[in-house]
Amino acid sequence: MSSSDTKSITVIGSGLIGRSWAMVFASGGYRVKIYDNQPGQAAKAITEIRKQLEELEEAHMLRGELTAMQQLTLLSSYDDLAQALEGAFFVQECVFEQLEVKQSVFQDIECLVGKDVILSSSTSCLVPSNVFSKVQNRSRCLVSHPVNPPYYVKLVELIPHPETEATVMDTTHAVMTKVGQAPVRLKREIDGFALNRVQAAIIAESWRLVQGGVISVKDIDLVMSEGLGMRYAFIGPMETMHLNAPEGLEDYMKRYGEGITRVLNSFGPVPNFFGDGAESIVNEMCELIPSDQQHLSARRERRDQLLMGLAKLKKDH
Repeated sequence: MSSSDTKSITVIGSGLIGRSWAMVFASGGYRVKIYDNQPGQAAKAITEIRKQLEELEEAHMLRGELTAMQQLTLLSSYDDLAQALEGAFFVQECVFEQLEVKQSVFQDIECLVGKDVILSSSTSCLVPSNVFSKVQNRSRCLVSHPVNPPYYVKLVELIPHPETEATVMDTTHAVMTKVGQAPVRLKREIDGFALNRVQAAIIAESWRLVQGGVISVKDIDLVMSEGLGMRYAFIGPMETMHLNAPEGLEDYMKRYGEGITRVLNSFGPVPNFFGDGAESIVNEMCELIPSDQQHLSARRERRDQLLMGLAKLKKDH
């Protein structure tokens, strides 16, 4: 038994992301204390997690060295915040994506934990300097932004507050690596972090191409799923360029840099994602996949199954 068996992590909020974090942390052998301010919700979350862990074990997709039952014994649920935080060295917050809610949660947490406990937020769109503005000791605060669904998509973006100590980033990086996630460090905070900024660039040009009558919704998705995405599942844009010229990245830019600059200069303004122009794109998407819950749930399940298969493939290579 490693020392992490006695180490506790508290997960605040038992929704989809909170449950996912709990499963990830337990897979790495940490004790996980789940807190939810709605009485009974944290206990319900463990029931839901039990079902998921058993299904994952059956599908041979359970993460970590422990069995589903061993991982379940590491989980406990709390309706009382002080009890949930007792003994934890790391706190992962997963409440509503609302600034005031997160600020007040961290104020409450700070009153109940020691000064060395790391306070981490799962926020996807709020920068650390806003999330932690009401915390007194901000040197132990950071954002650890997961990608949905975190159990299969392992990236975690670590974003420091301007006052975050390097040791806090290092410890969090080590925890995330130990539980099998793939942490990346941002050197400073920026709106949208890295993932959502790159995603926004892809969304914007895809939208412009469809709106401009260049390509259909179905075919722009194929450009990614059967083209760029095939490479990007294993190597990123920088390495892709490095490998795509005989003598690497510098050679690539000598050959293609001017062409890329020309194309970039032809990009239109930020698209209008609302109103009449957007309606036809939404309709085209809904013809392919209707937006009722039955169709969307089926496609989400398919997405998760495919991601599970891809995660397995990546693990085996």
